[in-house]
Amino acid sequence: MKTLESIAADFYHSFYKKEWKGEEYSVRNLSIQEAYEVQDLVAARRIKAGEQIAGFKVGCTSNSIRKQFGLSDPIYGRLFYPHVKHNQASVNWGDYINCAIEPELVIKIGKNLEGRDLSDKELIDAIDYVSPGIEIHEYNFWVNPPTIQELICSGGIHTGLIIGDQKVSPVGLQFKDEVFAVYKNESLITSAPSSEIMGGPMDSLRWLVNLLTGKGLVLEKGSLVIPGSPVELVNISQDTELKVIIDYVGSVSVNFEKKY
Repeated sequence: MKTLESIAADFYHSFYKKEWKGEEYSVRNLSIQEAYEVQDLVAARRIKAGEQIAGFKVGCTSNSIRKQFGLSDPIYGRLFYPHVKHNQASVNWGDYINCAIEPELVIKIGKNLEGRDLSDKELIDAIDYVSPGIEIHEYNFWVNPPTIQELICSGGIHTGLIIGDQKVSPVGLQFKDEVFAVYKNESLITSAPSSEIMGGPMDSLRWLVNLLTGKGLVLEKGSLVIPGSPVELVNISQDTELKVIIDYVGSVSVNFEKKY
């Protein structure tokens, strides 16, 4: 069986080269803890290559997503610069293997957060602002059938994040009833309230802070957090004008165009 370092090298390679040279057996037989260790090693390689940690994502937070992946618990992964963009007008969906998106509430952390089971008020007081966003995925698994181990190793099949202009104060938001809506070419494709995100985005943020605190880490000021989507993944398989609207937060639009 391969070492964790060599498995991390396989995932690092697959992210950039869009091909898999690893062993299915080695990934499938990882423990959950080992899968997160692989994710850490991949992150270290990406940082060494010049990328920067932008923050964290919490994935598989809604019933629809967990059903889609056959999971019972959420996962976390990292966000990286330069793959976080602000108001990017177009994306070449041909650059991705089975491109898919999720609507996301983007949370900008305004002060260091740590501790167990922080209250909603403590969490909201630590938020600088929130923005609408679109998370981009490669909805592709190299190991079949798909496993949670691969999902964790890959950082939640995350490839990028596009953030809208709006910067809204968290004060006054319910973080329960705000509806997330996804439109393709002006037609509504899917929608759901933010309560589908583990009961609400603050529950997801609390889960992340609990987890990081348990690892002796701090969610640092300036970090971005995307707490998960209330709807299923939306595939992009042709040129599409895509728009995400989040009640009381705003909207973000991106043209997905295949460029040869």
